[in-house]
Amino acid sequence: MATYRLIYTNRAVKDIEKIDVVAKRRLKKALEKLVLSPETCSTKLIDPKIGEYRFRVGNHRVIFDLVDEKIVILRVSHRREIYR
Repeated sequence: MATYRLIYTNRAVKDIEKIDVVAKRRLKKALEKLVLSPETCSTKLIDPKIGEYRFRVGNHRVIFDLVDEKIVILRVSHRREIYR
């Protein structure tokens, strides 16, 4: 079983900086699980305009793409705002 590498876009870094401390901690734990098996932990998006996959962390969604052995984190935002 291959372990994936996380790569963050500039937009994702800005999104994460806006999140409160408790949500950041929860996000970190969730991303550690995501690295082990991204296909089983996530859902493929129907409309891939903003990304291929989504991953739920509490009220936040992580939008990412899989490229070879890399998980490219595109956006991290509240579920109410992420798809706008």
